[in-house]
Amino acid sequence: MQDAIGIVAVAFGPGHGVVEASARAAELGFDHVDVSDQGIDLLSTDEIAALPVPVGDRIGGFAVQAGCTCMALVERRDEDRFDETVDAFRRQPGARLEPVPRSSADSIEKVEAIVAAVPGLRLTLDTGHVATWGEDPVRLLRHAGHVQLRQAAVGRPQLHPDEGGDVDFAAVIAELERLDYRGLLSIEYFDLPDLRMPLEDPIGHAVALAAHIRPLLTAS
Repeated sequence: MQDAIGIVAVAFGPGHGVVEASARAAELGFDHVDVSDQGIDLLSTDEIAALPVPVGDRIGGFAVQAGCTCMALVERRDEDRFDETVDAFRRQPGARLEPVPRSSADSIEKVEAIVAAVPGLRLTLDTGHVATWGEDPVRLLRHAGHVQLRQAAVGRPQLHPDEGGDVDFAAVIAELERLDYRGLLSIEYFDLPDLRMPLEDPIGHAVALAAHIRPLLTAS
C-alpha cells in the first residue's frame, strides 16, 4: 500500500479553484488533492500537468458520472431510493459510490445490497460517514476504490483526532494492508453549516489527522 496522503479541496472552503487548491495542498505537505469534476474540466492538459500536486480524485457530487466519486441519493423520511440509486450507477460504469448518512446508502446492509446489484461497483469510503451513522468502516473497506479519512463518532461527523472518536485508524490501515489496497487515501474535513456540518478549522483538523496517519502507514 502506498504511503501518500491527499486532501479533499472542500477543506479550503469556497472560492478555491483547482490551481489554488493544489498549491495549498502542496504547502501543507499533502501528496495530491481531490477536486470537483467541474473544476478540473476548466483546465487545459498543460495546466493540469503543471499543478504543484496532482489531482487524486474527481468529485462529481450527486450527479453520477463515470470516473468520479458520486454521493448516494439523499432520502427523506420514509423514502426508499434503492432502485433509483442502482439504476443511476448501472448507467454509469466506473462511477464510485460514496455512502453518506440519511441516504440510500447509510448502513452497511444498504451498501452491501447496492454493491451486489451493480456489477463492478466500487466505493469511495469515507470513514467519518460510516462512524457517524454508527457502524465500523473497516467492514466495507473490501469494496473501496478510494478511501477518505476523517475522525467521527455517532451523530458527530467531524472530530479532531486528539478528541478521540469511533474510527480506529490503526484497524483501517491494517485492513487495507491485508487487502493489498492500491487506491488513494485522502483526508476530508469541511465547514458546511448549510448541511448542518459546521467546523471552524477544517484545514487544521486535516493536517492533524495526516500527522496521526503517516506513522501508521510507515509501520504497515
